Amino acid sequence: MSGMAYYVAMFIDVVPNRSSPPSVLLREGWREGKRIRKRTLANLSSLSPQQVEAMRRILRGEALVSANEMLEIERSLPHGHVAAVLGTLRHIGLDNIIASRPSPERDRVIGMIAARVLDPASKLATARGLDSATSSSTLADELSIADVSSDELYAALDWLGERQLRIEEKLGRKHIEDGALLLYDVTSSYFEGRTSSLGALGHNRDQTGWQPQIVIGLLCAKDGCPVAVEVFPGNTSDPKTLSSAVSKARDRFGVSSVVFVGDRGLLTEARIDGELRGVEGIGWITALRAPAIQKLVESGDLQFSLFDERDLCEIKSDEYPGERLIACRNPLLAEERSRKRSELLAATERELEKIRAATVRKQRPLIGSDKIGVRLGRVVGRFKMGKHFHWTITDTTFSYTRNEESIRNEAALDGIYIIRTSVTLADMSETEVVSSYKSLSQVERAFRTLKSPDLEVRPIYHRKDERIRAHVLLCMLAYYVVWHMQRALAPLLFADEDPKAGSDRRASIVAPAKRSESAEKKVRRKKNQDGLPVHSFRTLLRDLATLTKNRVRFGDSHFDQLATATPIQQRAFDLLGVST
Repeated sequence: MSGMAYYVAMFIDVVPNRSSPPSVLLREGWREGKRIRKRTLANLSSLSPQQVEAMRRILRGEALVSANEMLEIERSLPHGHVAAVLGTLRHIGLDNIIASRPSPERDRVIGMIAARVLDPASKLATARGLDSATSSSTLADELSIADVSSDELYAALDWLGERQLRIEEKLGRKHIEDGALLLYDVTSSYFEGRTSSLGALGHNRDQTGWQPQIVIGLLCAKDGCPVAVEVFPGNTSDPKTLSSAVSKARDRFGVSSVVFVGDRGLLTEARIDGELRGVEGIGWITALRAPAIQKLVESGDLQFSLFDERDLCEIKSDEYPGERLIACRNPLLAEERSRKRSELLAATERELEKIRAATVRKQRPLIGSDKIGVRLGRVVGRFKMGKHFHWTITDTTFSYTRNEESIRNEAALDGIYIIRTSVTLADMSETEVVSSYKSLSQVERAFRTLKSPDLEVRPIYHRKDERIRAHVLLCMLAYYVVWHMQRALAPLLFADEDPKAGSDRRASIVAPAKRSESAEKKVRRKKNQDGLPVHSFRTLLRDLATLTKNRVRFGDSHFDQLATATPIQQRAFDLLGVST
């Protein structure tokens, strides 16, 4: 260099070639007076475009790091199932039903409801699942309840229990209209502990007769949507729970007339006379017990010839003045009852024969009428077939024979059931009455979901009566969310999307329900009409959980990035009407 020279820098220059790729040259440039000088230091044409760009950045003084050092996923949490449940909960307005104004207690209750749907567990386990360091989903972040303690959850549960009346009033006014059907049934659930006055031994449906239990009464709209729940001591008989349900419908739902639908063990003659008959605006639909049906046969009010051409007919009886009796005969039900009775009779005889053999064995024979009676009582209590046997007990002998007349009388009624109602023909046809009674299966479905691993209302560990009641209410509200989700997600589930089409396929309302053709096709193919795989509700939630929310670090900045939804995940969000 001569004269006044200024060093400029090294740079990369791209020099066009006529018919060949351009040359990429590393050059150095400087100024001499008013002239720019440059010279080539290296030919970089053999390098890849990425390598050339990296050299440009180096020459500009940038510090280069690896992609792994620049972009890092710090944490990835399951999110899709949380978005689906919380989105549905808000879409159906349950948050406003619980409380119209936001509050920490409402957020915690919503968190417990969502957690009950996503992963049912104890309050302590739920609190651990909301811990920011160990959380297994985005639920805590979505509700801003991270690091909530179990004591705070219990306090929120107490807050929920205090609002039960207002919540049920809102649900009732939303789903119950004048003249609507109310489905009511009860179940039982065992719990751990001895401190609650609600716990007692009673008719146990969980086959754990040695544990205290509570009785749960659930009130649903005709379509099975739950609107109210009540907890009773475990030794409360089913009929005694009816008055509470009637009171809720009459005083809190804002309707002038409803029709109660309950099974034959709940709406007994005594309860109808004491709670329903003569009450303005209250009607009922139930069924008769077998002894009452047998009495109608003996009086001639029910004749088997009525079923020669029809499986449904309306009859009259002086025993039920002002009421309608709708007699139904289901041949498939008759076959099932006959099969079950034959199996129970055979099983009972096997056990009775063991007792007889024990009285005649040579070594240590069974002696004493009291001891023989105890063994006999166990058999009768287990199989419930005592009415179909005659037996003779002495101190040293035991003999038995079948009561063939009793068996014939019961077999004559196989498949026959009679619906009893106060609803007039002008208000409801025979078919509508039978269909309404069969709607009780919706409440049974609710109980199955509540007591299954889907929601796990049991076992119950709470010690205080009010917390037990609040826990059951919490589980009912979780089922309220599940009920809405299952209806919306029906195209992706094994559920029938068009139950009415299935009902139209059967010859009579008395016949068993059938799936629609589209539902049967979906079950056979394991795919819906769009070619997407169908799921159970629980497996679909697991599939949604694979859509993650990722905490990403890019250099010194942080941001959240959702994974891309799969076609079935996006379809689920579209059906629910929620976003991620």
